[in-house]
Amino acid sequence: MSTPPPRAVVLLSGGLDSATALAVAAQDGFACHALTIAYGQRHAVEVEAAARVAAALGAVEHRVMHLDLRAFGGSALTADIPVPEHRSALEMASGIPATYVPARNTIFLALALAYAEVIGAFDIYVGVNSIDYSGYPDCRPEFIRAFEALANLATKVGVEGGRFHVHAPLIQLPKADIIRLGASLGVDHGLTHSCYAPTPGGLACGKCDSCLLRKAGFETAGVPDPTRYAAGAG
Repeated sequence: MSTPPPRAVVLLSGGLDSATALAVAAQDGFACHALTIAYGQRHAVEVEAAARVAAALGAVEHRVMHLDLRAFGGSALTADIPVPEHRSALEMASGIPATYVPARNTIFLALALAYAEVIGAFDIYVGVNSIDYSGYPDCRPEFIRAFEALANLATKVGVEGGRFHVHAPLIQLPKADIIRLGASLGVDHGLTHSCYAPTPGGLACGKCDSCLLRKAGFETAGVPDPTRYAAGAG
């Protein structure tokens, strides 16, 4: 009888980066348990995208957890705050944007950690990136290292001699390289969603930071952009 593959929890938003992180985890030989957090985000259509991606990439399980961060607000994604549009690359790299959700990745990784401990997984994958989203403090390598240290201090598994590993395989990759990597691993980019301010029908606005980074990434990568944009986008 063959030994079953080790399990990993993969945080899956439904965007380009998390889809690629899932594909990397699968390539690394893990049985992938995808976890999506429906946190009251303005772009809730990404939860549907996550389900499509999980199925297409062969996740053995896909759980959607509901945790409404609109109770706190404080972000253009969870409160009545305008989503920035038409910002230049320099503007995006300056300061923390209005789309930052307070402590989001800390919260999400904590939930993934709890899920991992329950199912006997020692590995967590997250698609954070410190190149295209340098304004987000919870996308930096030092944050990932610090959370991994916390995970091994604050859990029964860690105390009893096990060790958790937090993988952020895309953290130093520009968007074009992420797109190329995803394509090489069989990611169908047409299943993903990145826009922060989609239309009611789920079309991308083409104006927010996420849309602009995505469009530029496809152009630089030389890969056709399958994104469905709203009329007048860009």
